[in-house]
Amino acid sequence: MRKLLVIGIGAGNPEHMTVQAINGLNRAEVLFIPDKGAKKNDLAELRRQICDRFVANPDSRRVEFDVPVRAEPSPSYRATVDDWHEAIAAIYEGLIRDELAEDGCGAFLIWGDPSLYDSALRILERVRLRGNVEFALEVIPGITAVQALAASHRMALNRIGDPVLITTGRRLTQEGMPENAGSTVVMLDGKCAFNTLDDEDLVIHWGAYLGTPDEIVMSGRLGDVGKEIAEVREKARMEKGWIMDTYLLRKPGEPEDN
Repeated sequence: MRKLLVIGIGAGNPEHMTVQAINGLNRAEVLFIPDKGAKKNDLAELRRQICDRFVANPDSRRVEFDVPVRAEPSPSYRATVDDWHEAIAAIYEGLIRDELAEDGCGAFLIWGDPSLYDSALRILERVRLRGNVEFALEVIPGITAVQALAASHRMALNRIGDPVLITTGRRLTQEGMPENAGSTVVMLDGKCAFNTLDDEDLVIHWGAYLGTPDEIVMSGRLGDVGKEIAEVREKARMEKGWIMDTYLLRKPGEPEDN
C-alpha cells in the first residue's frame, strides 16, 4: 500500500525542522511541493530550500503542482471552501495515483503543523473516501506560527490558570473578543480584525513572516499600535506580494504587558 507522510515544516525558518521531520523527508521517494502562483513563489522556494538542505536520499524526487485559487467568498463561506477543497482533492488523488508506486512513499510539506488551521488532512480524507486510491497516512508535527510568535515576543502564551483560545479573524470580527479566554490567538486574519474591537486597552503581540529573515514583530496597547500594525502589514504585503501573520490579544495585567 502507498504511504503518505504529512510533515510539519515549521513557520518558515528551515531550522524549525525537527529530526523526525528531516527523517520523514528522507524516507519519502516523492516530495510534493505546491505552487500558489508567482506572487507566492517565495513559499514554494522555501520548501525547495528545505529539501536542498536536508534531503540526502539519492532516490528522492520532487513533484510540483499548481494549487487552484480559492473563489471569493459567496454568501456561504463554508460552501466556497468546500468547493475549493474538492478541487484540491482531485489534484491530490491524481498525484498519489500517478506519481507513487503501489508500495511507494510520498510526502506533503505543510507550513507550521498539519493539525492547526491547515486543511491537508481533511483533503486527504476526502481522497480516501472517494475510494479510487488506497494509502496509509502518517502525520509528523511541526512548530506552529503560534509557537514562533510567542518565542519572538519572549513570552508565555498563557497566564497562570487562564485558558488560551485560538480563533480566526473572521470569527473575531463577527463575535468580538471572547470573554472566556485569558489570551486569544488570532490566525487567518486578512483584514486586521483587531481594529474592529472596542477595547483599546487590549494588549496585542503581532508578528509576520515569523522565524524568517523578513520577520516583523510589534506589540503594545491596541489603541496605540493597532493602526500602525495595519499600515506596516499592508506595506509588507504590497512589497512581497503575500503575507503570513498572526497575533495574540489579551487584557493588560502582567508585568510584561506594561
